[in-house]
Amino acid sequence: KTTGQDDTVLQTQSRQEEKEHGIWSDLAPEAAAGGGAGGNAAAQGGQGGGGNKQGLYKLQPPATFKLRRKLPGHFGKIYALHWASNNEDIVSASQDGKLLIWNTATTNKKIAIPLRSAWVMTCAYSPCRRYVASGGLDNLCTIFNVKDSIGWDVNQPYRELQRHEGYLSCCRFVDDNQIMTSSGDASCILWDIDKTTAISSFVDHNGDVESVAICPNNKNIFVSGSIDAMAKVWDTRQGTNAIANFKGHESDINSVEWFPDGNAFISGSDDTTVRLFDLKAYKQLNIYCGEDILASVTSVGFSNSGYYLLVGYDEEPFCLAWNTMTCDREAQLDHPTRASCLQFSPNGYAIATGCWDRILRIWA
Repeated sequence: KTTGQDDTVLQTQSRQEEKEHGIWSDLAPEAAAGGGAGGNAAAQGGQGGGGNKQGLYKLQPPATFKLRRKLPGHFGKIYALHWASNNEDIVSASQDGKLLIWNTATTNKKIAIPLRSAWVMTCAYSPCRRYVASGGLDNLCTIFNVKDSIGWDVNQPYRELQRHEGYLSCCRFVDDNQIMTSSGDASCILWDIDKTTAISSFVDHNGDVESVAICPNNKNIFVSGSIDAMAKVWDTRQGTNAIANFKGHESDINSVEWFPDGNAFISGSDDTTVRLFDLKAYKQLNIYCGEDILASVTSVGFSNSGYYLLVGYDEEPFCLAWNTMTCDREAQLDHPTRASCLQFSPNGYAIATGCWDRILRIWA
């Protein structure tokens, strides 16, 4: 039987041996437990790696983001893209007035959809890959049936959703019969696609709503970001007012996205920062910025583990991968100009980025 002092000595010696063999690196108990959104990022993203001096996991060696495909074909600036659920197809929207559906494995274009208005700002793929949606300065959300299309062109829209009084900034499918839209009229609307009617309208922002994102584990909850510098969380079952408001940004919010577990979200702003907010803690957890970064954030996205946060900017450095836990820059994805949109594939194996040089890029 040993004394308490002997136990302390043995534990210290054991920890020192583990450090020397590269097993531990001052791992904090809370990081090992993986609590909360940040803990999940450490626990999932840091498997197989050591920790840093603050007790946070870091991959050793860090992941590299390599350019695997280039998809040229648009004749105008690319404004939006969205992955299909099969992890191969992508729909992209460009100022050339077309939606293009690509096969990223072969780099071939599958379908071209001419739009009535060239001023398109958003696009989305439905979960079952039956529909794609788009919208922009025409104030409409236009739905196209691509599952039953024959040939190269899809000329006639399947449905047109008209009620917004301002431009359509973002649209995201809830399922194959419901879609959420945000608009410059400071509102978000949940639509029934088949009936072309609005189910609910959500008006609580004081300015243009620039982005919406559907919660990955509860389709009744969504987050929105607006030029009033507020991010709001909504529940479609609990009326038309927001259930949570998150302050922190000093300028327009351009993009929002959920953490993979649905308990936190990020928002990117014209104030050059990206902020991580936690729903359960009801506060900001992290901020991702740098004194040398003077560009507005255009788009944000998480890896499936939550370890990496990808951010697109309208000026240098154009596209960065951040460590979600430590707020360190892990990599830069080279682009010649503004990275207007980005998204991880549903299985997490690839990243697609859209650029104002008219080229889609696939990274892995």
